[in-house]
Amino acid sequence: MRWMMALGLMMPLLAQAAGGAWQASASGPLLANRGSWQRSQPLTAPANLSGEISVVNWRYQLSKPAPSGLEVRLCGAQRCTTLEGASGTTRGLAHLSADETLHMVFGFAGSGALPPGLRVVSSEVMVNYQ
Repeated sequence: MRWMMALGLMMPLLAQAAGGAWQASASGPLLANRGSWQRSQPLTAPANLSGEISVVNWRYQLSKPAPSGLEVRLCGAQRCTTLEGASGTTRGLAHLSADETLHMVFGFAGSGALPPGLRVVSSEVMVNYQ
């Protein structure tokens, strides 16, 4: 009887520890000029999630090879983390709410025009939460 009561008390903790994952993708933006930052469309979590982000896997694809100086960040409402490369994993947004809307932000240092037609074909995240 005691073990059943203990199990009943631990069920919410076990469910919380299990967590889950959500995925989102977006296209755009056009990257035309150095010295400016362009934000992706929102990468939105499904409704009614609870918990905190633990790790985020990301991937983005450009229409052409990236010119030198590309900087990419993955951002929540209050915090951003720098992304290294076109795909990878980060814990830089750990402890944000699991239902936080994210954006990828693309920029190039310096000034001047970028190659015509350079745009973000896709931005994707897989968010793991607990």
